[in-house]
Amino acid sequence: MRLTGVLRLAALLLALLGAWVVVQSYLERGWRAVSLRSWIGATGRPSGSQPPRHACGNRERCPGEHFAFKIVSGAANVVGPSICFDDTVLMSGVRNNVGRGLNVALVNGTTGRLLRTAIFDMYSGDVKELETFLMEITSGTLVLTATFDDPATKMSDKARTLFTNLGSSYASQLGFRDSWVFLGAKGLSTKSPFEQHLKNNQETNKYDGWPELLEMEGCAPRKMD
Repeated sequence: MRLTGVLRLAALLLALLGAWVVVQSYLERGWRAVSLRSWIGATGRPSGSQPPRHACGNRERCPGEHFAFKIVSGAANVVGPSICFDDTVLMSGVRNNVGRGLNVALVNGTTGRLLRTAIFDMYSGDVKELETFLMEITSGTLVLTATFDDPATKMSDKARTLFTNLGSSYASQLGFRDSWVFLGAKGLSTKSPFEQHLKNNQETNKYDGWPELLEMEGCAPRKMD
């Protein structure tokens, strides 16, 4: 009995020793692999593993003497618009400074400094305030505009003309619940290349009663003329 017990104990010890050797070998290989990956990650990622981030989250980097921007209109009457300029969010729902109608940010076209933001409700009738606001814009100022819900029910012909003078091609056509994003400037001699417009059309609307939101990104030159 004693011999049998000794043999069993020896067999158990041998089994435990073998298992320990296997586990130790596995852990050592795993540690080396993790250490190698960590070292590679610390010295640089493989090319193409993660795309670089550009200002305002845009797909491309802007050249020198240009400002990156992204303007997103509101989604129906649920999600508010956002305006980003030179990698700074000027207006958004998160900042709690957007609202129904026209959301407008004025920026110094040379320095990129924010001058003012404003909201004009074109359903309840802020049209006189909008006209005064647009007339007081000084030369060289960039005007970034995004719509939310309804931008045009009570918009006057005078306000439309003022936007047209800032370089807009669609202000005269803007209608009830249209989506519109626009970047213009005071003193432009030509139409702005930065504008998108989508009509409210029951046959093509993405939302129930509203067209799809618009998202426009690009690079605005420091001096638009």
